[in-house]
Amino acid sequence: MSRPPIYPAHASLHDEDGSVARSEVRSAVTRFLLIGLVTLVAISVPVALWIRGQAERHTLASAVQRTHELADHAVAPLITDELLAGDPAALRRLDDRLARWVAGDYVLRVKVWDPTGRVIYSDLPSLIGRTFPLPDWSTDLLAGGTDRASVRTERRADNEQDSALGELLEINVRAMDASGRPLIFEAYFDDEAVHAEQLALLREIIPAFALSLIALQLGQLLPAIRLARRIQGEQVSRRRLLQHAIVASDLERGRIARELHDEVIQDLSGLSYSFEAEEAHGPPGERPLFGRARSILQRNLGTLRAMTTELYPPDFARLGLAEALLRLTDPLADQGVEATVSMPERIDLDQDRAALLYRVAREALTNTVKHAGAGAVELTLTQDGERTVLTVRDDGRGFDPESASPDGHLGLRIMRDTVRVVGGDLWITSHAGEGATVVATLSRV
Repeated sequence: MSRPPIYPAHASLHDEDGSVARSEVRSAVTRFLLIGLVTLVAISVPVALWIRGQAERHTLASAVQRTHELADHAVAPLITDELLAGDPAALRRLDDRLARWVAGDYVLRVKVWDPTGRVIYSDLPSLIGRTFPLPDWSTDLLAGGTDRASVRTERRADNEQDSALGELLEINVRAMDASGRPLIFEAYFDDEAVHAEQLALLREIIPAFALSLIALQLGQLLPAIRLARRIQGEQVSRRRLLQHAIVASDLERGRIARELHDEVIQDLSGLSYSFEAEEAHGPPGERPLFGRARSILQRNLGTLRAMTTELYPPDFARLGLAEALLRLTDPLADQGVEATVSMPERIDLDQDRAALLYRVAREALTNTVKHAGAGAVELTLTQDGERTVLTVRDDGRGFDPESASPDGHLGLRIMRDTVRVVGGDLWITSHAGEGATVVATLSRV
């Protein structure tokens, strides 16, 4: 007797492979781009700060170099004994020399100090000849030490007329007068002009740096896409192989069930009728023997019929998942297992996923009966949003899910791979003496 195929040929699952693969590739590429963007920012910020610091140092070094040129070539040759004596003509010559520097917006103030702290020249005549305390670093600078550069709002007594100018860049360098005596040359620059120069330098460097990082990111994008597609292609091939294996397994189960039903069970049923006839009409001395043989044969026929039901599950298109699950649990009472079933009135699930959940329930209940030694089992099906969750929980002896799979539990591990094919997952939790719980989760579509 031929029967229709148990499950569909999983065409819908096959159709999903392409869309799932494309979705996973997009997801992988999106993650790659996001990680690249975060990495770009993580690298760019400290590098930008480093470039800014380097630009600031470069700008200050440039200002120090200009101050040296101004001090050594424009001012120092005119620091003569006449100027030190306060000769008006010597002062006018130095004013004329510095006029083109101070008249612009770049250099705002100029001072020349001798080692005693006396201002021997300033673009502010009121300061010339006055004496102020020199900073601690002046001794080192006069001895040929490091030049000084700082950006700040001037608050010293000799800068009382400069406080209204806000932050200034102050440069202090060592110079030699016409007689070879050391002096301190002090110049003040507009900090906005200095910052503008720094910003211009940043604008030259940062775009090239940023474009280099972006080009590196884009250069890695194409290999990343190819790698993601290759990995997804291999995963799709694995999924299809697993799906084909499932379909082949179903077909083989159906073939075995049909052969058992159409041949072995029919022949044994006929033999049972023969034993019954002999028991009723045969020689009196042999009737008990035929009776015992008939009883054994009928028990084995019951076992074979149960096996065919296990091998050949119900037609979901006709029964639906709820009825199929109830038929799974009905025979448990005869085997001493109390079954509790909880399901919604309406189950919104396509036929492929319904068949998959049926397989999980069948495998879990088979393990419960054959291996768990359980007295009770709970089967629960819930639907929440887009998820369908099947839970099978027993009170049996339990096992270690991480140990080598005993007979029967290997089937659940295979089912876990099967469930993951359609984007779901399957968890097995168990402890010795505390029973086992199998939870399968699938999306509705």
